[in-house]
Amino acid sequence: MRWLPVLLSFALPLGSFAAKKSTSPDRFSDFHAKAQASSPLKLADSSYKKLTSAPRDYAAAVLLTALDARFGCQLCTEFQPEWDILAKSWAKGDKNGESRLIFGTLDFSNGRDTFISLGLQSAPVLLFFQPTTGPHAATTVEPIRYDFTGPQTAEKVHEWIARHLPDRPHPAVSRPVNYLGWIVGVITTLGIAGVFLKAWPYILPIIQNRNVWAGLSLIGILMFTSGHMFNQIRKVPYVAGDGHGGISYFAGGFQSQYGLETQIVAFMYGVLSFATISLAVKAPRTRDPKIQQLMVIVWGVVLVLMYSFLMSVFRVKNGGYPFKLPPFM
Repeated sequence: MRWLPVLLSFALPLGSFAAKKSTSPDRFSDFHAKAQASSPLKLADSSYKKLTSAPRDYAAAVLLTALDARFGCQLCTEFQPEWDILAKSWAKGDKNGESRLIFGTLDFSNGRDTFISLGLQSAPVLLFFQPTTGPHAATTVEPIRYDFTGPQTAEKVHEWIARHLPDRPHPAVSRPVNYLGWIVGVITTLGIAGVFLKAWPYILPIIQNRNVWAGLSLIGILMFTSGHMFNQIRKVPYVAGDGHGGISYFAGGFQSQYGLETQIVAFMYGVLSFATISLAVKAPRTRDPKIQQLMVIVWGVVLVLMYSFLMSVFRVKNGGYPFKLPPFM
């Protein structure tokens, strides 16, 4: 009986140490139960170490962020709702923990020591810790870092995580229904429909007006025949220098042009079209002979001058152009 107190004195520290040293399954069960109540888990330095410490037979995805306004991290603020949607969707679709994945968020205000130990100088940082034991154990214990490039969505991060969790369930992202958006959309649609129905008697004559369609067609023809699509495809400069300190408005050759050149050509085509329409349509309908004669002379002169200028532009584009018309010789 003398040795009993001595044995007890050795057994008690060992027992307390064994109680404190929780196993990996116990840790996963504890974190999984908390995640079912609120996911992602709000971590601190101590809980981060407990979640990511080895050995572990589960995976962990931890977002290290800085949401405080004094840090001015815009990406952190924009990505946090997407991260929350992903974590909640995963927890809801994996209530039994078959994927053995825990989502966590560590804010700089609660994990300053962790940020320092990892040597992080910016945020957000998404780390994926693979299992170190069990059937899905990885060969390395180092976490995988997510690359924040391009637009960040819950679906994009879900795809990235799924690639690192083969042969395990991947619950789909489930976004909450935006009831306010639906209500606003329905009210807006009804309002637009009401305004449209009320204004329909005034809109219908405009739609059926031949002159309106003729004008729109003419604008489209002038825009595309002047080289608008060529400029959009080739991304041509607006103007260029002529090599003598001046500005060149027309590019040499029929395979190149400037943005301003397109506008000048479109203007010339527009004037020629308007002059032709006036001579063919407006002048014959004018009842006063003197005004009719004046219209014919004015629009005829405009037609000749503009055609002469257009041919001179063609000669600038290509010196071998054979046609000329006074006064722009």
